[in-house]
Amino acid sequence: MPSNARSNRLVIVESPAKAKTISGYLGPGYVVEASFGHVRDLPRNAAEVPSGYEDKPWARLGVDVDNGFAALYVVSPDRRKQITKLRSLVKEVDEVFLATDEDREGEAIAWHLVETLKPKVPVRRMVFHEITRPAIQAAVANPREIDRDLVDAQEARRILDRLYGYEVSPVLWRKVRSGLSAGRVQSVATRIVVERERQRMAFRTAEYWDVLATLAVQNAGEGPRTFGATLVALNGDRIATGKDFEPTTGRVRPGAGVTHLDEAGARGLAARLDGRPFTVTRVEEKPYRRRPYAPFITSTLQQEASRKLRMSSQQTMRTAQRLYESGYITYMRTDSVNLSETAIAAARRQIAELYGDRSVPPEPRRYTGKVKNAQEAHEAIRPAGDNFRTPGDVANELSAEEFKLYELIWRRTIASQMTDAVGSSVSVRIRAVSGAGEEADFAATGKTITDPGFLRAYVESSDDENAEAEDAERRLPALTKDQPLTAQELAAQGHHTQPPSRYTEASLVKALEELGIGRPSTYASIMQTIQDRGYVSKRGQAMIPSFLAFAVVGLLERHYPRLIDYNFTASMENELDEIAGGDHAAVDFLTSFYFGQSRPGVGDAEIAKSGGLKKMVTENLSEIDARSVNSIPLFTDDEGRQVVVRVGRYGPYLQRIPATGPAAAGGATAPADTAAPGGEAGEPGATPPSGEGEGDGGAAEDRVTIPEGLAPDELTPEKVAELFLGGGGERKLGEHPETGEPILLKSGRFGPYVSTGERNASLLRTQSPETLTLAEALRLLTLPRLVGKDPDGNEILAANGRYGPYVKRGDDFRSLDGEEKLFTVSLDEALALLAAPKTRQRRAAAPPLRELGPDPATEKPMVIKDGRFGPYVTDGEFNASLRRGQTPEALTVEQASEMLAEKRAKGPAPRKKATKKAAAKKTTAAASTAAKSAGAAKKTTAKKATAAKKTTAKKATTAKKAAPKKAAARPTE
Repeated sequence: MPSNARSNRLVIVESPAKAKTISGYLGPGYVVEASFGHVRDLPRNAAEVPSGYEDKPWARLGVDVDNGFAALYVVSPDRRKQITKLRSLVKEVDEVFLATDEDREGEAIAWHLVETLKPKVPVRRMVFHEITRPAIQAAVANPREIDRDLVDAQEARRILDRLYGYEVSPVLWRKVRSGLSAGRVQSVATRIVVERERQRMAFRTAEYWDVLATLAVQNAGEGPRTFGATLVALNGDRIATGKDFEPTTGRVRPGAGVTHLDEAGARGLAARLDGRPFTVTRVEEKPYRRRPYAPFITSTLQQEASRKLRMSSQQTMRTAQRLYESGYITYMRTDSVNLSETAIAAARRQIAELYGDRSVPPEPRRYTGKVKNAQEAHEAIRPAGDNFRTPGDVANELSAEEFKLYELIWRRTIASQMTDAVGSSVSVRIRAVSGAGEEADFAATGKTITDPGFLRAYVESSDDENAEAEDAERRLPALTKDQPLTAQELAAQGHHTQPPSRYTEASLVKALEELGIGRPSTYASIMQTIQDRGYVSKRGQAMIPSFLAFAVVGLLERHYPRLIDYNFTASMENELDEIAGGDHAAVDFLTSFYFGQSRPGVGDAEIAKSGGLKKMVTENLSEIDARSVNSIPLFTDDEGRQVVVRVGRYGPYLQRIPATGPAAAGGATAPADTAAPGGEAGEPGATPPSGEGEGDGGAAEDRVTIPEGLAPDELTPEKVAELFLGGGGERKLGEHPETGEPILLKSGRFGPYVSTGERNASLLRTQSPETLTLAEALRLLTLPRLVGKDPDGNEILAANGRYGPYVKRGDDFRSLDGEEKLFTVSLDEALALLAAPKTRQRRAAAPPLRELGPDPATEKPMVIKDGRFGPYVTDGEFNASLRRGQTPEALTVEQASEMLAEKRAKGPAPRKKATKKAAAKKTTAAASTAAKSAGAAKKTTAKKATAAKKTTAKKATTAKKAAPKKAAARPTE
């Protein structure tokens, strides 16, 4: 439109930040205002139902299911003031532009604005995937109409989720616990996490051994003279590795055809090979080539931000939203890996400037996505504009968090248009014949990168703890067939099979994407929802399901398997995509789902045959046994008793069911506070462990509460036996003779302890919960014991720590050589100990007790060392002491990683305020080369890092606030 014909125009966006940026690009003649997101939604509770609709039978759903699934929309209470303002602005302009996001949610917001504001002036839809001056001006010059197919798809999704949540959640209220929620996607995501925990619970570890040889080359030229090789075969049979064992039995898989070496066999073979000649039998060299990774889409951005930056999905999307609204990146909710021609040209120019012309491939790279019907947006996530700003260009403008994410996106985009990484890989086989005539074959592999190509800009991380970084090299000497070698060292190596790793947010998003469940706009909310509902908690990065999640998933699997089926949920997403493409009608899709009426090609056949959702959740309700649903069997103990977890009103608890009797037959006799078979849960669960009159055919001591923080897979037979020794989670030993307070024996996550009033004391290593007496408990509660005072009046205490007994004066500690010394050490002995020099330096110089390998979370090497207060695991930055019952020999990589993750989550000790120089040093080694060229992290200021930290803390605090009680009882989607 010519400038002299331009009229006053109102541009409506979602957020004030977006409004501020766009306003600067449009100038006079435009008013830019925010809607603050969605302005209308289905009523959340009865109070929001408009007058005149209260008596409608469908009012609680907010959807008139009998009349074409017409939705009852209400303006959100916190948007009413803004709607009033927008209505006033609409009356003062000649044209309205709706500039909401270009995905389905944005299209729906635009439609709701029209329906709510009812403007009498022309309305245009303007869309853009980046907030830059050229993009905004082009969007104004080329508006379009609202896409009703996209709106119908979003509305169908909203109604589908409302029907699912509001019909299935009440089943959980009646059979598990009031206030629970079910959701079409959240329940499936919870099921994925629960299934992984089931695998871990069923897992049985196996031990296997091999032999590591350190081989030397005689008269070697350039390159290494020694290298490591691992035993792979003995007398032609492959040596067993972790993949050869059944995960549920710990035995070698039938028909595996492998040789399983134990410790004695490995050590014996190593001894028989000592001094024997080694000969190269095969050398295979192949070219190595690695193509760049595709640019980021929503899911891969969340995965890499989690791995590299330790950001949650919510944190990643909030930060990306700020970057987008401020004009730094393109739209961040997308499943397209395409780059525009201008973006490709910008990337290629910058590669030539920073890395040289040799790093630019002859032809631009174009990528094809794996996501079916990708249409959330039409370009990958990349730096905004026709000329990319380097991290150094924007460092002073962004917070520390924003800078890290922008740099990640910039590097991934640049790398996607660079040359391949090339080199060579070598595979070598070596043979030696033992003194007993055994043919032992060893293998070694090497990789040399001659041109790193895109790896100079970006290296992708992996969830696989054994995965090697793409830019890692393993150099071998130049070897030829029949070349003799000398074994400098032969060492037997022991290994233990590991249970499958728990999901992290990154790997769960990846699993959902691979299954076709969810879409870019939903991943972050799914991660948050399953945590907010109490179905999943996080320990470090690992996602651990609660027993409540086990009960909910178990109910859905047994009684509504199709509703929680992965293929069903994915097919729903595909049908919504078809509605968005105009190929299906939303009303036909919803009718098939809810009532079971279907026409060919629309809806789910199994749901339709079952009569639809409405019939499914009402007809078989009486068949659901609440007691069975809330019981999770663990194992049968040595006395033939079945050990189960019950999900109760006061939390989960353990119960032992006798091998004979009424309770043995699947819980035929229900306790007084749970439902009988086929009944309602009402208030399912246990009365407090100290209560009486349980009435389930077993004594009260056959129940024990599960300590908070104990993961399901940690309920091993040994741990369960320890918990039951305490008797119902806590056993009363007697009363304190001076205060009259009860003295209780309890079992916590780190072992048994005694408690009275405000005092707790762990049992000594020589004490057993089963035989602990009141007198011994009273003695423990005297700790820490005042031994006396030194000549300066400083108190000297004897105390028992998690890692052994010690004496203490202020911050000065010395270990005691026995637990009995806690009660007998005299003042003179304590003073002598404290006067003696510390032995920490000599101990620190000792070699590690055991090398565990790389940490799955950080890839840092983990070792177990012997410290002042006992063994501990360390990655060089964080230390975590071994807990009661753990030994250096039995500690697994997974356990060590989780222990360090807990330490890492607590954060480092407070340090001085960061300087610009210190902030710059945080840039990764892989990133530093290009960062120097681009002038990157130098300019990041400590002030912005502090501000980002405060913002994150504030939001975290807000997120922890409890929901209103009234809302908690409503089903959620």
